[in-house]
Amino acid sequence: MGLKNLGSFFSLKALDSRLDPGTDQKRIQKANLGATKSRWNTLEFKLYYVAFAVIVPMMVKAAMSATNEQNPNFPRIEPLLSQGWIGGRKVDNSDSQYRFFRDNLPLLLGLAVLHVLLKKIVLRASQCRKVTFDLIFGLIFLFAAHGGNALRVLGHLLINFTIAKCLRRRPRVAKFLTWTYGIGSLFINDNYRKYPFGNVLSILSPLDSSFTGIIERWDVFYNFTLLRMLSFDMDFLEKWQEIKKVKKSATPSPSPPIKPELKRSASSATTLETICENGNNNLLLEERARLNAPHHIQDYSLSHYLAYITYTPLFIAGPIITFNDYLYQSQQTLPSINRKAIVIYALRFSFCVLTMEVVLHYIYAVAVSKTKAWEGDTPFEISMIGLFNLNIVWLKLLIPWRLFRLWSLVDGIDPPENMLRCMNNNFSALAFWRAWHRSFNKWVVRYIYIPLGGSNSRILTSLAVFSFVAIWHDIELKLLLWGWLIVLFLLPEITAQQYFSGCHKRPWYRYLRSVGAVFNIWMMMIANLFGFCLGYDGTVYLIKGLFLTWSGIKFLICANAALFVATQVMFEQREHEKRKGVNVKC
Repeated sequence: MGLKNLGSFFSLKALDSRLDPGTDQKRIQKANLGATKSRWNTLEFKLYYVAFAVIVPMMVKAAMSATNEQNPNFPRIEPLLSQGWIGGRKVDNSDSQYRFFRDNLPLLLGLAVLHVLLKKIVLRASQCRKVTFDLIFGLIFLFAAHGGNALRVLGHLLINFTIAKCLRRRPRVAKFLTWTYGIGSLFINDNYRKYPFGNVLSILSPLDSSFTGIIERWDVFYNFTLLRMLSFDMDFLEKWQEIKKVKKSATPSPSPPIKPELKRSASSATTLETICENGNNNLLLEERARLNAPHHIQDYSLSHYLAYITYTPLFIAGPIITFNDYLYQSQQTLPSINRKAIVIYALRFSFCVLTMEVVLHYIYAVAVSKTKAWEGDTPFEISMIGLFNLNIVWLKLLIPWRLFRLWSLVDGIDPPENMLRCMNNNFSALAFWRAWHRSFNKWVVRYIYIPLGGSNSRILTSLAVFSFVAIWHDIELKLLLWGWLIVLFLLPEITAQQYFSGCHKRPWYRYLRSVGAVFNIWMMMIANLFGFCLGYDGTVYLIKGLFLTWSGIKFLICANAALFVATQVMFEQREHEKRKGVNVKC
């Protein structure tokens, strides 16, 4: 019973209610279709459990011996360590990105509590709507976060809003200009983020020496703001086109475009409603339906737009939620917003923070990668430095995202979960990108992948997607090349999937699949080690050690065997989820 409860606690269903089929029999049957019988109690998997019990402790031990006091390179990394709080050990707080979050975690938790309590008090004591409160609090937070630079953000927001509204009768032009300006704004920020206000208007020159906010680098967080800007424009233009189609079908003869007729609501003398839309707001829609929720055209207003953009819990880093979904959830409370689900999510967040603290106190992988202090280490030890470094990268992104999502859940808005799988539980490059930064992935699918043709032109749409993703991350040629290389790396997997598509029931298929998965894992590992951990020198040093030394060749053989076992367990975990009615395809 204890193991069952533990499995339920760490299940995908508990992580995000969107993944729970509930009583939807059609969805359960669809997920169950093709699921294999359980192999957990077979002799084969019992041998795999023994392998896990032996190999995982060896991996941890190798990482510790390569980064701790007994290693000859330790004096080089010691200056980067800080005083810790676990067992009298020092902590590796040398990653500047996570250090900023870790040091300010108490302030963020205090802000979250203040925001939620103040909102509850205001809503109960007045007739203030949720969206109105979000607008006021969001604008205050925007100026507190970015100071005078908030005006630069507002400038982008108003230009984007104006493009959609003024060109709504020519939606293709509006969409083209929206995307052009949106992507162009990234280049503008990259080159002119500190451009003096006084050079625009002399009367604004005092702003150049004014308060720059808690977060001075406003342009870094603008990237998330851009996704919300584009979401609003695309949702609004899609709604406008839908209204035009309805009016055309209701008109017997061709007529020039007419502005949608409006009428006063019976319940309010100040609320406008369209006469050609379904105004029923009592239905609780599922996520896919919420993307096209039946909002009135006047709901796509400047105040709602600003409230959505500046929604405080998700403003800094997401997760990303579409405008339609945000507005719908501001009017309807989803069943997923309940005390039990939120408490479980909070406990999982706390578990992740504690895991990160233990890793940073006992494995100083970040400090080693910064100082390149791996001389004399074996290929096994160097690979463990890289592996645990990647785990730290994964955790340093997961923890802030889960904090902001937890804050949003407590506030009554349920955005998508950004990280579905542990970093070590991935064997497919395609599936990895579905599970990593999942809300961004869903955003990309809705606004780029599907509009450009989806799977009908998979390579071209993938090129467009990863080009945008690369530019969105940073304006660098190497990142654009990285995006194109990702598409190139996906080709072998896509080809293999198509070639072996009819073989999944063959007894040898899962073993052959493991061979491909091991190859995939090495490609993903080396690419990420090069980009995020070891760099060029460290990666070359590792590869030479793997192929040009006897100890490296032995490790390579053992590592491939271990990865083969790991992929078999990954496959079975996904089959287990299918038997439970969950199939997330990642």
